[in-house]
Amino acid sequence: MANHKSSIKRIRSNEAKRVNNKYQAKTTRNAIRDLRATTEKKEAGEALPKVSSMIDKLAKRNVIHKNKAANIKSKLTKHVANLK
Repeated sequence: MANHKSSIKRIRSNEAKRVNNKYQAKTTRNAIRDLRATTEKKEAGEALPKVSSMIDKLAKRNVIHKNKAANIKSKLTKHVANLK
């Protein structure tokens, strides 16, 4: 168990950040899953900027690596472009 006030506070703040990161990452994963399942080009085209923004925010906050974010966005863009 932590002995210093600062380490106790750090534990509290780390837990809060962990929960927030987990929520944002899960929400983004769900949005990506929904976009991949979409078969309508118009719907996918409208959803792509929102999902890309969510991915960028995760990368900016170091929840995911910036290269992983770029790869995901690239694959989603290709998916939307190939829809009919």
